[in-house]
Amino acid sequence: MKSAHFDNAFTGLEAAIVLIAFVVVASVFAYVILGAGFFTTQKSQEVIHTGVEQASSTLQVSGNVYGTGTPGVSIDTINFTVGLAAGGSAIDFDKVSITYSNSSSLETLQHITPTGTTISGGQWVIGAVQNQMTADDVLEKGEQFEISAKPTHPILKDNQFSLEIKPAVGSSFSISRTVPASIQGVNVLY
Repeated sequence: MKSAHFDNAFTGLEAAIVLIAFVVVASVFAYVILGAGFFTTQKSQEVIHTGVEQASSTLQVSGNVYGTGTPGVSIDTINFTVGLAAGGSAIDFDKVSITYSNSSSLETLQHITPTGTTISGGQWVIGAVQNQMTADDVLEKGEQFEISAKPTHPILKDNQFSLEIKPAVGSSFSISRTVPASIQGVNVLY
C-alpha cells in the first residue's frame, strides 16, 4: 500500500508542475499579444497624425491670377497671391517646388531668394509678403505670399497652362488658367 500512496503523491506533483507550466506559457502568450496590440495602436496613431498633418497644409489663391508681358505678343510672368486655407498648418516655402506645364512643355521652376529678387525664365520668387508674422519664408496663419513665376518660354494667346505648387508636407495645389485672346501689359487670367 505504501507504493500506491507514493504513486498518487507523485501524480499530484506532476499535475502541479504541468499547471505551473501552463500558467507560464499563458503569461508569455498574453505578454506577446498585448505588446503586438500596443504596437499596432501606436502605428495607427502615427498614421492618423500624419494624415491630419498632410490634409491640413492646404493652400488657397487669394484674389486673381495675373499675367504680365508684352502687349499683343505674349505673357512671360504669372503673378498670384497664396495664403493658408482655414485650419491649414504653416508651409516652409524654401522647401516648396513649383512646376509649370502646358500642352507642349513641363518644367520645374527654380526658387530664387531673397524675397523681391528679379527673376529670369525658369524661376519663381516670393515677390512680397503681406501681414508678415516672422522674417522667414514660412507661410503662417494670416500671412499671404505674392508669388511671381516665369516659365522658360513665353505663353501665347489662348494657351492654357497649369502651375502645381508642391509643399514638402501635404498635398499639392494646382492653378490652371487660360491666356486671353487679346494680351495687354497686365492680364487677369481665367
